[in-house]
Amino acid sequence: MKKVHAALILLIFIAGCMAPNQENTFRKTRENILTQATPEQVGMSGERLQRIDNLVNEYIDNNWIPGGVALIARQGKIVYYKSFGFNEIESKDSMQTDDIFRIASMTKAITSVAVMMLYEEGKFLLDDPVFMYIPEFESPTVITEIDLDKETYSTKQAKNDITIRHLLTHTSGIGYGFINPEMRFFYEKEDIPDGFVVSDARLGDKIKLLAKQPLLHEPGEKWTYGLNTDVLGYLIEVLSGMSLEEFFHTRIFIPLGMTDSYFYLPDEKVDRLVTIYAEEEDGIHVSEELSYNYPFEGGKSYFSGGAGINTTALDYARFMQMLVNGGEYKNHRLLSRKTIDLMTTNQIGKMRIWGGTPFGLGFSLVSEDQKHLMLSSVGNYSWGGYFSTSYWLDPEEELIATFMTQIYPAIHGDIHQKFQVLTYQAIID
Repeated sequence: MKKVHAALILLIFIAGCMAPNQENTFRKTRENILTQATPEQVGMSGERLQRIDNLVNEYIDNNWIPGGVALIARQGKIVYYKSFGFNEIESKDSMQTDDIFRIASMTKAITSVAVMMLYEEGKFLLDDPVFMYIPEFESPTVITEIDLDKETYSTKQAKNDITIRHLLTHTSGIGYGFINPEMRFFYEKEDIPDGFVVSDARLGDKIKLLAKQPLLHEPGEKWTYGLNTDVLGYLIEVLSGMSLEEFFHTRIFIPLGMTDSYFYLPDEKVDRLVTIYAEEEDGIHVSEELSYNYPFEGGKSYFSGGAGINTTALDYARFMQMLVNGGEYKNHRLLSRKTIDLMTTNQIGKMRIWGGTPFGLGFSLVSEDQKHLMLSSVGNYSWGGYFSTSYWLDPEEELIATFMTQIYPAIHGDIHQKFQVLTYQAIID
């Protein structure tokens, strides 16, 4: 009896050890490829998700946005995927779910993943100085005084070199011309673009010029949103021996099945590109900004790692699902889950970005001290794009979501926050 009792205890112990592993294996594989399901199959309410329809249609009816596409998936199941309004209001061209959007800074997540793929191959360490790979970044300077009216300034030698981690966390001191007047003063003189390029400029040439411009502050001193991810795009070219376009296409887009994702659209897909609108006090109007035609006009030679990709909601969802899956999609592994853990860990200490959140290696993060601000989960990570696109991923809830429209400026940009609220309130399990 003692032997039987001991054997029973051993079996219970082994079963207890195996069960979590079996569950973990199930959780890692069940959502490997996005498929459609009813919301109720994954613990969400279809009736509650209908509130999103009301929200988006209200914004369209009030002439605040032209239209949009929304996609939500949980546990690898697409539970909400709809288009609203118009691709182009004037022609009454209805928005389709497979229409193509300029995602601007949502490109940064793709570039950050590409960088970390090379990190996993041993190409660099995160705290390596950038000048080891792009020599022009050696000996950076920092602005000490500047008078934009008189066009005078003074600089000093930086105490620290810019590292790859600084670029991934936007703590290098490199800014954006459209955000920082001080940077615009320097960047315009060298024709350094913010990312929307219709000339025949090339990324490497402009990044080498950028490297010689002074910084807003000491590397690592504070968080400043800027052209850091464009520098990372060129770093990928240097380390891989490919253009950024080729790297994205062969190493990310093809493996994930992202067949509608491009820097520059092929001619046969240009008619699916959503028209850009500008919101003003009297409503929305077609934007007259010529640089916004970059997906199909100009030299088509500048691969902006910070802002250049055009894609669909479903293609971007495939990319997000890869991250929620722990780095794998369609049996193609891009990253280790440990690397994703690193990317979604606060990298900037007590510094905070817009909205008071911490920042990882390419993403805004929801931390324990931020969870009271909005319906979300600790560990949620996200970002958005200049033309009013947004996404977030919630590993705890196995949830991904994106809402895409095309409007800048957007007075009623709060639709993205409301979309997030209406997604979370539909969770009922």
